[in-house]
Amino acid sequence: MTMIPLLLPAVTAIASWLLSMASWLLARSLNMPQPLLLSTGMFVYAQVQAVESSVGKSLCPRRLARKLRALRRSFR
Repeated sequence: MTMIPLLLPAVTAIASWLLSMASWLLARSLNMPQPLLLSTGMFVYAQVQAVESSVGKSLCPRRLARKLRALRRSFR
């Protein structure tokens, strides 16, 4: 039990190093600076979140159920 708190800082340090290495490698492969890569990633994430939330409102289960009921009524 006492071993886990001792390993946690080492695991977080290794994970942080791996993430920075991965972003550096991706930036090198795309031939762009690493800060630009990180900024672009945040921008894309924000855009995807905005689209998902706007689509999520139109795909609400209650709203879809109402539309389905209205569609079935129109066919009767």
